[in-house]
Amino acid sequence: MPNNVEEGRAPINDTAIHPATRIGHVALWTSDLDRAIAFYRDVLGLQVTQDMREEPTPRPLVFLSASGSYHHHVGLVEQRGNTAPPERHTGLFHFALLYPDRRELARALKRLLDHDWPIESMRDYGISEVVNIHDPDGNGVELCYDRPAEQWPRVDGRLRMFNKKLEADLLEELPEEKRSTA
Repeated sequence: MPNNVEEGRAPINDTAIHPATRIGHVALWTSDLDRAIAFYRDVLGLQVTQDMREEPTPRPLVFLSASGSYHHHVGLVEQRGNTAPPERHTGLFHFALLYPDRRELARALKRLLDHDWPIESMRDYGISEVVNIHDPDGNGVELCYDRPAEQWPRVDGRLRMFNKKLEADLLEELPEEKRSTA
């Protein structure tokens, strides 16, 4: 019988998901595909990896990626006439775009400010710092930098997240000449 741990695989446990599992992408309904593409491409900086409207059998569907080397992080599906659900409705609260470091989160914040995009809140959760916004269809988008795990707040060895206003000026992460907004 093979030893899963030695082979680099987690032992099989019928009650737990594999620890290497991660969320790969989010697919969102939009009432205006061009408007949504402009937000995710021009404001957030994602790259269009495939526009299904240009396929032999066109569909109102576009895929975007942070790097272009991954098939997609965000899929946008147009359903003309759709409206956003009422506030505090069940369903998606937000999805998070995870930036590799604090400086990249600062660059994302600067892009938002340069585009005059409304910021809902900026929060420090102990484990991460986030900028919360909504896309043009009302979907919550959390722009996030996770601190290294060894910096996460713990009490008696247990994780203790909190929710505080982000007091630090993220733009200080940028070179001085890049801090001013358009």
